[in-house]
Amino acid sequence: MRNAALTLGIIGGLVGMIVGFFSYGYVEFIDWFGEVEDVAGQVSNPVLIKTASLLAPLLAIAGGAMARSQALTGGVLLLISAAGMLYAFGFGVFTMFPIAMCALGGVLALAARQPDAA
Repeated sequence: MRNAALTLGIIGGLVGMIVGFFSYGYVEFIDWFGEVEDVAGQVSNPVLIKTASLLAPLLAIAGGAMARSQALTGGVLLLISAAGMLYAFGFGVFTMFPIAMCALGGVLALAARQPDAA
């Protein structure tokens, strides 16, 4: 289960990075060029989007990398990452896979039977 959590966390983080790049880029693009009425408007909380675009994938990759040696910490980081992506980006066609992968990886890491090494 730890290996599955590792794989799901890293893949979820990489897909989350793609979502984060586009989200961060969209916010910066609208800041730079301005809003286009009825086509492209600024998000309601650009700081949240920018922060989540960086931190959520980073937490997913770190949680996945930690899942083998420190399953509890890795699982918590994966679940925080999934919650952050869900809160910031919502659940949609481009976010469903990174959110689901990070959440499943977090649950698997927390459910690992072996105790963590001291």
